[in-house]
Amino acid sequence: MKRILAFGASTSSTSINKQFAHYAAQQIEDVELTLIDLNDFDAPLFSVDVEKEEGFPASIERFRECLKSMDALVISLAEHNGNYTAAFKNLMDWMSRIDGDSIWLDKTMFLLSTSPGKRGGKSVHDIANAAFSRYGANITASFSLPSFNDNFSSEGITDEELKKEFEAQLQQFVESL
Repeated sequence: MKRILAFGASTSSTSINKQFAHYAAQQIEDVELTLIDLNDFDAPLFSVDVEKEEGFPASIERFRECLKSMDALVISLAEHNGNYTAAFKNLMDWMSRIDGDSIWLDKTMFLLSTSPGKRGGKSVHDIANAAFSRYGANITASFSLPSFNDNFSSEGITDEELKKEFEAQLQQFVESL
């Protein structure tokens, strides 16, 4: 059975990206699913001085071990000022010191983003789509959901056209597992 890790790249207690990542992952049948919260992997801001004096934070080691035990990832990116959230970028910075250019350990990935705005986190989504493969991600599916509050409910994606696009990307991801 394939093991999938899902999380939203935000530390907000009301993160729509965490909600979206968890929803997407729960649509996949016959897998072992692990849902995490970035708050459980808090670490000091990356600094070579901190690394030299204190070594790698235990939380980063735990995240890496969790990642290593998975076959695939479902990540939904929150966008702060057109880029990654500070917490997610910090996680990536620490991971790059452990595994160099293989932050994502060659894992199959379904890359998502959403926001309350009409672009759905498109800026950060495009940055990650362009960069993650250089950091060991095998992105096999990608989807950005615009206007989360208008297009998502407890039932899932409410706009039929967006729902079909999402389902096609989800199917592509499942077939790549």
